[in-house]
Order: sequence, then structure tokens, then C-alpha cells
Amino acid sequence: MQNDKVIQIRYRFCFDESVEKVFVVSIERENLKIITDQKDKLSDWTGLDYFKCPNCPLDLNEHKHCPVAINLMDIIDFFSSMNSYENVHISVETLQRTYSKHSTVQEGVSSIIGLIMPTSGCPIMGKLKPLVKFHLPFSSLEETEFRIFSMYLIAQYLRNIKGLDADWELKDLKNIYSDIMVVNKNIAQKIAELEEKDASINALVILNNFADSVSFSIDEKDLWNIEPLFKELVNTKK
Repeated sequence: MQNDKVIQIRYRFCFDESVEKVFVVSIERENLKIITDQKDKLSDWTGLDYFKCPNCPLDLNEHKHCPVAINLMDIIDFFSSMNSYENVHISVETLQRTYSKHSTVQEGVSSIIGLIMPTSGCPIMGKLKPLVKFHLPFSSLEETEFRIFSMYLIAQYLRNIKGLDADWELKDLKNIYSDIMVVNKNIAQKIAELEEKDASINALVILNNFADSVSFSIDEKDLWNIEPLFKELVNTKK
């Protein structure tokens, strides 16, 4: 239930043959951490020794299971036999509004995975937590870049007013996304070993393509698609 302590986002997948699947993502409002359902038995493949990414900082002695794998388990299990291109009607219900779209399975799965991974407890993906509070399902590449750059620059402004070094050149954002791409690729590889078909795999591919585009824009200082929006702010003389 949605309340002042919990953010609840409901993903509803409706298929042609009156098949419907609902995933409810509940997140602690204060720390933006997912509330994980207590499962009687976790799949063996969720073990950190199997699912661990090359750049994972978690200690195997303290973490027996990968937090991302635990929270993706139900999604991977449900979509394992589906093709990424299958048509589906997806609705995403939040407290403020409902989003609705006829699309492919891979776009819907990509959107919910993009919500779950930053909130799962993964220290690498957790740097994207601010985006979760303002979750935008089915976001385009342009929308994603705008949200990411805005998030990061707000973080630098907050660092600045606290007297900390601020990265106005976005250099560390490039490093953050390099790490995120390693995570995405590793998880896609692990899912490929588990699934019969490619719905969740291609969902990760979409996320990684977005990450790659963000990295490219930082490298090339190329914001041609966003810069025209700011001409009144950028070109105004002080």
C-alpha cells in the first residue's frame, strides 16, 4: 500500500490471450531501497559467486546472494520463455499518474528492470537512485540523457554548497556509466544462460545502449539534441 513511507509502482502486462501479469515494486521512500519479498528459497543462480560482476565491490563473505539477481528473479522466471518482440499492453501505475503503452515485451521489461536495479542494493547501480523518485517509464534516449545529466549536475550543486569538490565537467559521470555498462553486460550474459528466449536479455541491451549513448555524449561533449532547448538561458548576457 502506498503511504508516506513507501513508494509503490505497479507494472501490468496484458497479453493477447487474456493473460495478465502484475509486478508491484515497493520502495522505501526515505532511502529508495526496494522492499524485497521474503522468499522461502532463492534460486541457486542468485548466488553472488555465480552472478558477481567483474567490478562488483561486494564481499562474498558478507553477501551470499547478488541483490540485483534476488530482485530480478520473478521477472526472469516469468519472461524466460517469451520473445522480446512479442506484443503487449503495458500500464504503469504510480501515485501521481498512470502510463500506458502498446509495445513489445522487451520495452516493458527494460523499463521495470531500470527501476529495480538501482533500488536493489547494488552499490554501482545505486548511484542512479535519484532517477527512481521521478521514474519515467518508456523514456526515450533524449529523455534519459536529460534526466541523467540533470540528476548529476544537481548532485554537483549540492556538493558545491557543502564545500565539496564539484565535477562540472561530468568526468566522474563517465566513470559511473563505464561501471554500469559492465554490470549490464554481465547480467545480460547471466540471463542468457538462464532463459530459453530473449525478452530479458534484450531489455538489458536497451539499457546498455542508453548507457553507451550517455558515455558517448560525455566523451564528445555532444549535446546537440538538448542544447537548443537552452538558448534563452545559455545565450543571455548577464
